Amino acid sequence: MKPIDPKELRGAFGRFMTGVTVVTTRRADGTPVGFTANSFTSVSLDPPLLLVCPGKFLSSYDAFAECEQFCVSILEDGQTDVANTFAGYKGDRFAKTPHDFDADGIAFPVGALARFSCKAHQTVPAGDHVILIGEVIGFAQKAGQGLGYADGQFFSLARERSARDPAARVNIAGAVVRYNGQVLLEKTPVGYRLPEFSVPDKTGLRKALQATLQDNGVSASCGAVYSVFDDADASTHFAYLLAQASHVAPDAKLTAVPPEELATLTYASPPLASMMARYARECATGNLNCYLGDTMTGEIHTLSEGV
Repeated sequence: MKPIDPKELRGAFGRFMTGVTVVTTRRADGTPVGFTANSFTSVSLDPPLLLVCPGKFLSSYDAFAECEQFCVSILEDGQTDVANTFAGYKGDRFAKTPHDFDADGIAFPVGALARFSCKAHQTVPAGDHVILIGEVIGFAQKAGQGLGYADGQFFSLARERSARDPAARVNIAGAVVRYNGQVLLEKTPVGYRLPEFSVPDKTGLRKALQATLQDNGVSASCGAVYSVFDDADASTHFAYLLAQASHVAPDAKLTAVPPEELATLTYASPPLASMMARYARECATGNLNCYLGDTMTGEIHTLSEGV
């Protein structure tokens, strides 16, 4: 039997789309600690139980393994900065994050979609993690949409839904597909373009995009939304997602281009040229961003590579 590659297994686990939480407690001296986690599960209503899984690699692992109380906050869409802070910031995470305290004095980030105050019910050692089961002793919630996580990136449900505009005369969906570190492009008489297609009404964009790629010889998994913009002159709405290909058929009519060469190519349209130049710059820094707007102006929203 083939040995399991931990990196590949982590990637396979990451195919499961989840929400994002911040788990907090305090050390014996009262110092608040916390970490970002997508390993959150509701367990029971009677008694009310939930579980999270702190990793033994956490600097705060001992505090969670020995805690008597802790909080779980389900992050709201738009709280990517909070998720990033509690995922990797090495300094005082609470100094960077607006926070409050529950009735037992456990700090938690404000603005979360839901919060659960728990007392430790049971801990179960599980490999390089521990399963921390908590009994819910208080909770709060509000209306809204949660922050999502899949394939090593956060994603926004609101942006996913805005990626298709039913009011537009034409909806075009495409993907920035990476394969062996390069980007797959289609060569046309007027310049390069990304793999793309017209989105029919009442079509699930992500599923349809993956199916279209498959029909064109590319097996790929779509990730976060990368760029959504309107072309008012053409009454067209464009949505491009990030994607990772696992296989490309030899007869696929696509050209693999290194990211550093993307800005040197001629593209089928100025907006596409601008988007690919931005992608090349962001690949160089390792920080990808989502663009929402039109062909002239828009907003940039930070994406993330992991929890």
